Amino acid sequence: MPELPEVETVRRGLEPYLAGATIVSVVARRPDLRFPLPQDFARRVCGATVKALRRRGKYILLPLSTGEALIMHLGMSGRFTVTSDAAARRHGDFHFARATNPAHDHVSIEVNGPAGLARIDYNDPRRFGFMDLAPTDTIEESKHFKGMGPEPLSEGFTAKVLHAALKGRAAPLKAALLDQSVVAGLGNIYVCEALWRAGLSPRRAAARVSGSAAGRLHRAVREVLGEAIEAGGSSLRDFAAS
Repeated sequence: MPELPEVETVRRGLEPYLAGATIVSVVARRPDLRFPLPQDFARRVCGATVKALRRRGKYILLPLSTGEALIMHLGMSGRFTVTSDAAARRHGDFHFARATNPAHDHVSIEVNGPAGLARIDYNDPRRFGFMDLAPTDTIEESKHFKGMGPEPLSEGFTAKVLHAALKGRAAPLKAALLDQSVVAGLGNIYVCEALWRAGLSPRRAAARVSGSAAGRLHRAVREVLGEAIEAGGSSLRDFAAS
């Protein structure tokens, strides 16, 4: 499953084609992915302008000019491919690198924006990903984000914040870090690497982590994520930059 660095790589790869673009058409080839697509999905997004591309945890968010935001999650095997005359191979343009089976292109979105006309195909053989719509103004209160912890690369995520979140948790440290209410976007790969760098056992009770250990862990988490984003992702090949 893609973790924060892979999702950020996807966001950055899509941004030149989607940010500021108008959605011209949407083709949904099935009524559901992991969950049913939003009611009147095509009608609600066609004609809207994509104001920006954001990431929250392992989700990609597209705030639209309609006041709603398109929420996208890649699940286990979801990926995007871009077809555009302006497309050129660059570091991070993983979504041009390999052919996909078009039988698994479940949603196609055509846009017209700063990069010209482009088609974004969502390909997902296992269909564990999903798309949803929610009001942008209250997005943090939606079912996907309510209770989600801070972004690990944000200014709000400090060693003190991490230490406080771990206090009172009897769960093993690794399990606590995988809890998205503690910190957003972390998964198995980067949690294991951060714990190793910080010299902490994954089996240690989260509540027993001292302030100094939380400081080491905080630095390790940010370093590992930063390095992985710079490398263009490092998990499954579908999400890593070519």
